[in-house]
Amino acid sequence: MEIIENVGGLIIDMDGVLWHGNDPVDGIVDFFSTLRIANIPFVLATNNASLTQQQYVDKLAKMDVDVSLEEILTSSMATASYLKKHLPADKRRVFVIGEDGLRQPLIEQGFILTDLYQVNQPDKAITDQGADIVVSGLDRQLTWDKLATATLNIRAGAQFFATNADTTLPTELGEVMGNGGTIAALEAATGVKPTCIGKPQPILYQQALEILAIEPNNIIAIGDRLDTDILGAVNAGIRSILVLTGVSSEQDIADVDYEPTWIMADIQEISQTLKNL
Repeated sequence: MEIIENVGGLIIDMDGVLWHGNDPVDGIVDFFSTLRIANIPFVLATNNASLTQQQYVDKLAKMDVDVSLEEILTSSMATASYLKKHLPADKRRVFVIGEDGLRQPLIEQGFILTDLYQVNQPDKAITDQGADIVVSGLDRQLTWDKLATATLNIRAGAQFFATNADTTLPTELGEVMGNGGTIAALEAATGVKPTCIGKPQPILYQQALEILAIEPNNIIAIGDRLDTDILGAVNAGIRSILVLTGVSSEQDIADVDYEPTWIMADIQEISQTLKNL
């Protein structure tokens, strides 16, 4: 069994780690019970921007797991916080490709959401209808009209951001297209690459570290994807566990120039390891 030391807190991915779509992985209740008994604080930090904090709390409740709003951090929340902090106060009009999980944090941070085909048209002296910013997140109601409106705004000068660049999303039926597919379409249409906020960029992990208020060398990230969860942990300077219940396999490690600190089969193995601390 793996030996883990200095576990002050955990940053835990959700898709592929805790569930596949709406199907929980085996041992999810025991895993969270183990964390509570051991008094190990955690933040559930996901690149999936489609759901709100409350929706994630509700989803876990249906799996007999109780968490608080403060224990949920999504890439959409991180994006909204980042935009408010780093963009000028007069840049507040946003066109969103995404669901309530992205729209709500932006509204809470004071942004104004623009609608379909609200675009600036300088040749017609219309310069106050378009978006200052386009943000793309996972959108399971994606339409051509949304892609067209985003394209028009980006080509008119709107800054382009993405909650994450995950190419796929694990579901109970298998892997389906993630936000990376939407980004690829918009890049092809505009020639503009977005600034991505989610993993593997360190921003999401850094915000999780602020929530935990624990020294980074006592934090461990848990994830199922090498190119996001594990590389993000490397970029943030924290240790990591790769679980083999999601996207990446142990064999995939040979194809990259970084690696997780530990590899475990699933959260049941993590639970057993934590019980033996």
